[in-house]
Amino acid sequence: MVKIKWLYLFAIILMLTPIPVYAEVQTPMEKLDDISDEALQMVKFHRYEDAKKLLDYFSTQFTSVSGRQQPLSMDEVRIIHTSHDEAMEAAVSPTMDHEERINKLTKFRLVIDAIVTSHQPLWTEMENQIMTAFAHAKNAAINGDSAKFHSSFNTFLSLYNVIYPSMKIDVPAENIQRLDARIKVIDHYRSDILHNEEGRAELDKLDTDLKNLFANMEDDEADPSLWWVIISTGSIIIMTLSYVGFRKYQGEKEVKKNRSREHKD
Repeated sequence: MVKIKWLYLFAIILMLTPIPVYAEVQTPMEKLDDISDEALQMVKFHRYEDAKKLLDYFSTQFTSVSGRQQPLSMDEVRIIHTSHDEAMEAAVSPTMDHEERINKLTKFRLVIDAIVTSHQPLWTEMENQIMTAFAHAKNAAINGDSAKFHSSFNTFLSLYNVIYPSMKIDVPAENIQRLDARIKVIDHYRSDILHNEEGRAELDKLDTDLKNLFANMEDDEADPSLWWVIISTGSIIIMTLSYVGFRKYQGEKEVKKNRSREHKD
């Protein structure tokens, strides 16, 4: 019985004691992620020359890392190169306005994050901005406010364009194609949207697709390392309690056997 009490105590301690999860050493791609973030911060502070230096450094490091530590698909490499070129253009352009520079650096930053991050990529954090802009456009269409509709839909397109390359990394191609098709139809037939029930129905469908896009990305929010801790801790506890139960059963069985012998005697 003393052993059983100690095993129960051991199981309780396991349940109450947190298991430390040690941070892994940064991978080369995670370091590149940090560089992309620093470049974005430089642009936000109008330090365009410093942003250019960081982007040059990124290019050098990416060339040495690509295909070695973390193999990338051809599509991913192409998306990284394209977004990097746009970011570099934003850093060196003498005429580009500040907001557009930030958008291009943000696009690049989100792409690298999407490559590195396996859950909850940063681009999903733009959900509120994108859905708000789209809601304004949809309401304007319902109210017949042409100027407001065009302005809000342009804002939506601008924000959607920022996350688009990152989406192509994380979202199935068929989902992207469906969104593209709806957006192109609405954009092409803008004037009809305000006076046509079918056009407004397209807005409703796009609204649903956008909500599904972000909802699907939120399905798997838990950190894989956290799941590992939960599963491993639970397994230890289950094994310990199973052993305790088995020992208790064996003890009770032995007691009954002894009593049976005593009665026979």
